[in-house]
Order: sequence, then structure tokens, then C-alpha cells
Amino acid sequence: MLTVLIITLNARELIEETLECVLRITKDIIIVDNGSTDNTLDIARKYHAKILNYSGRNLGKQRILGLKNVKTEWILVLDADERLSKELQNEIKEILSKKTKYDGFFIPYQNHFLGKPINYGGEDYSMIRLFKKDKIVISPDLVHEGFSIPNGNIGKLEGKILHYSYRSLSQTFSKFHDYALREAQQKFVKKERSNLKKIFMYPPHMFWARFIKDKGYKDSAFRIPLDLGFAYMEFMTYLILAFKNLRTYYHL
Repeated sequence: MLTVLIITLNARELIEETLECVLRITKDIIIVDNGSTDNTLDIARKYHAKILNYSGRNLGKQRILGLKNVKTEWILVLDADERLSKELQNEIKEILSKKTKYDGFFIPYQNHFLGKPINYGGEDYSMIRLFKKDKIVISPDLVHEGFSIPNGNIGKLEGKILHYSYRSLSQTFSKFHDYALREAQQKFVKKERSNLKKIFMYPPHMFWARFIKDKGYKDSAFRIPLDLGFAYMEFMTYLILAFKNLRTYYHL
């Protein structure tokens, strides 16, 4: 009835708790691994997950590879740093136990920064994560792949995905740097050009938008490093893109 699809890369500190909660709703698990060098896959094998290997850097294509190997009607997509709340587990069980008019569901996220929940400044959102295999369309984007159901009914669940994406400052800024590299490459492929405005004005605007405009301050000042991290990612994205543009222009 349901397969859980998870992408991994050196996730030994995270994957076991994720697999533990997944087993409460299904035993069908597919791991698409991006070249882990720790014992992530040893842990996955303990839970009898099917393991697929992917050597590229494209998240969308990783999801698509996993999707092609799913044999059940329903798919739940997770990352290694995501858990299912008890309420969400119960909702999914109920959906699987009877017919539904929906072909997919938006699931709300509860994000965490340094172990504390955050609810404002761009961190309160829902994404399509539970869907029927024959209804979903996945965009092959490098960074944040898109899920859509162009021909079907979409519902919304109340239970949340608990997301532990920002676990320490060093890990958070490393993640943002990786995102910047991939985002710059994606923009370069789309022939976008960087400029001084994007490099120097977009980053402070990003911080302002998240912490002030979208009321990130309601989570308290402890989240300031997170919003500075988003500004850093914006700065690095357009700086890297500028160098790519220059190398192309001067044939370097």
C-alpha cells in the first residue's frame, strides 16, 4: 500500500530515528543513497530497506530514480533529518485503510533550529509529500525538487513532519554553502547573470524578509544566526554565479 522514499548522504546520526518511526506505518522502504562513506547503509540494511545508489548531485533525479522502483500505490517522501509526528502517523494509517478522493496531500512542517521549534520567518509551510505514484510529477531540480499533481485532487493533513535540518551552526552553514553551489549552478544553466546588486543587496534583503517582514523575530533572537545563514547563502550563490559568468565571458 505505501512505500517510504528517503534520500541519504552520510546520515548515520539521523537515519535510525527516521526509520524507527517509518516502520510504524510501513515496512516498504527505499533508500536512494548519494555515496555515503559512513555506516548509513549498514543501519538501513538493519531495517531491510531497499538501497539504490545515485552518484550525481541532482535531488530531483534522485527522487525520480526512487519513484521508478516503487511498486505500491502510495508513496511518502522523507529526508533523513525528518520524522513523523504521532498525529501524522495516525492520519496516514487512516488514509491507507480506506478509499479517499484525494491523490496526494500537503503535509505541514515543524522546523527546528538548534533543537528548538521555529514557526515564523519562512519556516511555516506545507509540501506535497504523500501521493499516489501514478499522479505525481517531480521536477529534476538540483536543490529543492518540486512535487506537483497537475491532474488530481490534493488534500491537506494536520499532523506534521518534524524537520531537524539545522542541528548546529557549523552543520547549518555547511548546508547553506552546499545549497549555494548547487543553486548557482542551476542559475548558470538557466543563463542567469549575476551583478553587484544581486551580490550585495539581495543578502541583507533576505535577512530583513525572514526576520522582520515574515516575523521571524517572534521565535526570539536565538534564530538570528539562521537568518544570517540564509543571507550568507544568497551572497555565495550570486558570488559563485558571477565567477561562472566571468569564466564564460572570458573563455577561462
